[in-house]
Amino acid sequence: QVQLVESGGGLVQAGGSLRLSCAASGRTFSGYVMGWFRQAPGKEREFVAALTRISSTIADSVKGRFTISRDNAKDTLSLRMNSLKPDDTAVYYCAATPGMAITTTPHGYAYWGQGTQVTVSS
Repeated sequence: QVQLVESGGGLVQAGGSLRLSCAASGRTFSGYVMGWFRQAPGKEREFVAALTRISSTIADSVKGRFTISRDNAKDTLSLRMNSLKPDDTAVYYCAATPGMAITTTPHGYAYWGQGTQVTVSS
């Protein structure tokens, strides 16, 4: 059974930083796409970033501020978020799916974590 467990969310002032982590278990994830999405109240789930062992993609809205990384030995996915803005406020979800082709649509991911709240105050 695949499990994805996010941690690291919280309340931060604009301009601050947070680091989200996603602990993955139940599979060997080297052949998986792993990514982050976010969903603000009243909005659709939005792609943030994703990677495989050979490539990565990041949304234009967070490029230059967010960095996605992966510790293969620990099966942990991270999202470092700098220069946070109030518009970054959302529930952030970790997602994973078998394969090596990165997709930016939520429907392309088979497994999801429960989400972690990030709130950025102005």
